[in-house]
Amino acid sequence: MIWALESRSDNFKVGEYVKANFGWREYWTSDDVDNDKSITTVDPKIAPIQHFRGILGIIGITAYVGLLKIGELRVSTDSVFVSSAAGGVGSLACQIAKIKCHVIGSCGSDEKVRWLLDELKRDYAFNYRELEEDNISPELKRACSNGIDLYFDNVGGKHLEAAIDNMNIFGRVVLCGTTSQYNNNSASHNNIRSTSTSYSGISNLSLAVSHRFNR
Repeated sequence: MIWALESRSDNFKVGEYVKANFGWREYWTSDDVDNDKSITTVDPKIAPIQHFRGILGIIGITAYVGLLKIGELRVSTDSVFVSSAAGGVGSLACQIAKIKCHVIGSCGSDEKVRWLLDELKRDYAFNYRELEEDNISPELKRACSNGIDLYFDNVGGKHLEAAIDNMNIFGRVVLCGTTSQYNNNSASHNNIRSTSTSYSGISNLSLAVSHRFNR
């Protein structure tokens, strides 16, 4: 987000806020602003300017589109599980889903669990670091005894495997991220990062077919 200090463009005026994906910097100059469609203005009358780095920015759009467009969230019907629920995208996905649905979240510390329960008012949250990897599935079973209808996946790996164990028939899985495997330099991990539909190493992925999950 940048405050326009000087402009020779008909599209941008001095004093306007503009945003573009060119990294963090104090000043930025463009030689061809008129034709650069990646630069857009921001209207502070719509919302406080900081919201355009959050709920009205890329993380908000990711959560909204993932839940409502890809996941086809069904209000008052779905039980929703969000992994990495205290993160940027995950916390917004939780808040959007919680408007009308039962929401479960996983995170990596007890402090985050308290935040999810006390501040974001999730129905259930757990610290996956306190569990053995094979105990994530039983934890989800306890938290959502009627099964999961929609899983918003930011983690991959054992979280995805556990969610599939507990998915209802015609459940939906939104594959947003694989943070559990980002630091894995193996060939299989490289395949995961390069092809979003490949999650190697998950033993029960075939259930995604038999349960007719949308990916």
